[in-house]
Amino acid sequence: MLLARPASKYRPVPPIRLDGRQWPDRAITQAPIWMSTDLRDGNQALFEPMDVERKMRLFRVLCDIGFKEIEVGFPAASQTEFDFVRTLIEEERIPRDVTIEVLTQAREDIIERTMAALNGAHSAIVHVYNATSPMFREVVFGMKPDEIIRLATSAVSQIRQRAKEMPGTRITLEYSPETFSATELPFARAVCDAVTQTWEARPDDKVIINLPATVEMATPNHYADQIEWMHRHLARRDSIVLSLHPHNDRGTGVAAAELGMMAGAERIEGCLFGNGERTGNADLVTLALNLYAQGVSPNLDFSDISGVARAFEQCTGLSVHPRHPYAGDLVFTAFSGSHQDAIKKGFAAQRPDAPWDMPYLTIDPADIGRTYDSVIRVNSQSGKGGIAWLLQTRYGIALPRRLLVEFSREVQKAAESGGEISAETLWQLFSQTYLAPCSPIRYVEHHLHEEDGGQGITLVVEINGKRQVLAGRGNGPVDAATHALRGAGFDVRVRSFEEQSVSASRQGADACACAFIELVGVNQDGAPDGGELYGIGMAESILTASIRALLSGVNRLCRAGA
Repeated sequence: MLLARPASKYRPVPPIRLDGRQWPDRAITQAPIWMSTDLRDGNQALFEPMDVERKMRLFRVLCDIGFKEIEVGFPAASQTEFDFVRTLIEEERIPRDVTIEVLTQAREDIIERTMAALNGAHSAIVHVYNATSPMFREVVFGMKPDEIIRLATSAVSQIRQRAKEMPGTRITLEYSPETFSATELPFARAVCDAVTQTWEARPDDKVIINLPATVEMATPNHYADQIEWMHRHLARRDSIVLSLHPHNDRGTGVAAAELGMMAGAERIEGCLFGNGERTGNADLVTLALNLYAQGVSPNLDFSDISGVARAFEQCTGLSVHPRHPYAGDLVFTAFSGSHQDAIKKGFAAQRPDAPWDMPYLTIDPADIGRTYDSVIRVNSQSGKGGIAWLLQTRYGIALPRRLLVEFSREVQKAAESGGEISAETLWQLFSQTYLAPCSPIRYVEHHLHEEDGGQGITLVVEINGKRQVLAGRGNGPVDAATHALRGAGFDVRVRSFEEQSVSASRQGADACACAFIELVGVNQDGAPDGGELYGIGMAESILTASIRALLSGVNRLCRAGA
C-alpha cells in the first residue's frame, strides 16, 4: 500500500525566509505581457510534433487572439524548426506588431544556428538558458557555480555580438536560469545579475529575466516568495522585464502564475490550454479569463473560445477536456436540479445594465461566444428548473408550477432509462405527453355563439373514430365546452386554467397561443375520480388552444383510467 511506505522518502521543500512579504496583500489590476510557447514548448511535448502547415495555422490563430510575443521554435533543433522560422520571415507572415521568439541552449554552435535563422526579421527575442540548480550543476553537468555563471555570460556575449551584426533586426535578450525553482536564490540572483551586466541592460534596452518553475517543487505561495525575493534583490531592476514560466507538475501552474504576478512579475509564458512537457505549462486561456472574470481586461480576444479550441485540437491532435475551465464543452452546463433552479432564477433577476452576478456562472457565456442553449441540460440528476429552462428558452413555453411537477415525473422516467435528454428529445416527450393524445376524442372544429347570460358552443369531435356534434352552454368558452363533453359521458371539473402567447418563430406560424388546463375526473356520484392531470393545447388563437387543452386533459384522464 502506498500509505504504508515511509513518507521520509520525500523531503519537503523548506520555506523561504522573506520578512515583510508583500504579495499576499496585492491584487492583479492589469494584464501581463503574454508570451505563447505553444509552437515551441507545446510542440515539443506532442507525440507527433506539428509540421510547417499546422504550425503556420496555429501561429495565425495566436496572432488573431492578440499575442504580441510568440515563441515559434528551437531553430537549431531540426531542419523543420529552422525552415519554419525562415518561412515566417521570408514570406512576411509576421505582423509588424508581433515579435517572434526563438530558444537556444548556451552553446556556441547552437547560438550561431539560431541567429542565422533570424536573419531579416524586424524584431526577435533570443531566449537562452542553462540549468542552475545543485542537482544539474553537480550531477548532470559536473560544473562548479562559477563555471555555470561563465557559461551563461559567454552565451550572452556571443548573442550580443551577433545582434550587432544584424542592424536591421532588433534583438531582445531573454535569459532563463533553468530549474530556477530548485536553485538557491542567492545563486539565481548572481547568475541573472551577471547576465544583465554582460548585456549592459538599460531601461530602453531591457533584458527579459525569465524565472521558470521548470518543475513545480512546492505550493504556489512558495513560488511567489521566490519571485518576490528576486524582484527585491535583482540588480538593474528598472532594466529588467521579470517573466514567469510555470509548469504544472503539482497541478497548480495557474495559481503559481497568478501569485507570481502579485509578487512582481510582469510577463507570463505558457500555452493556450496548458500543453507542454509532463503535465504542461501554465494555461493561458484560464489565466486570461480569470482576469476577465475579475474585471481586468486580458488584452486577448477569446470571444470565440470554441473556434480557438477546435483550431488547437486540429493543429496539435490533442483534445480540450469537456470540463476544461471556460473552454470545455460542459463548463457552462448544469445537470443538477438545484443548480438549474438557481441559474434559471438568476437569469430572471439579471438586469442587462447590471454587473454580472449569476449563480454558478463566473462569466457570461455569451462573452466568449457560447450560447445559452447548453447552459442547462437534462439527465436523471436534473430537476424541474432544468426542464422549465429548456422549454422556456428553446420553445417559449413557461409551464405552471404544478404542471412542471407533473411533467418532471415523465422526464425522470425517460432520463433514467436513456441518459441525457436533449432539448429536442424533451420537446418530443412534451408533445407526446400533452399535445399528441387524441384518443378517445379527436378535435375537429368548434363554433361559439352568444346566449343569454353566457356562451354556447357547438363542438365537432370524433369519439372512438365516429364524428359527433356536441352542444353546451356555460359562462365562458371552456365552461361551455366542459358541459358539451359532459353530455357525451366525459364529466370533468376544471381546477385551473392559464394561457400565454408563444413566439411564432419558436413553433411555427400556427403555434402562437398556448393554454394549460388542470382537470379532475368526476364519477357518477359527482365526486372526484382520481387525481388532477393537465391538458395542453396550442393553436393560432387562444380560444382554439383552450378547447384543444380541454380535450388533451380529458384524453389523458381516460388513458389514466379516471
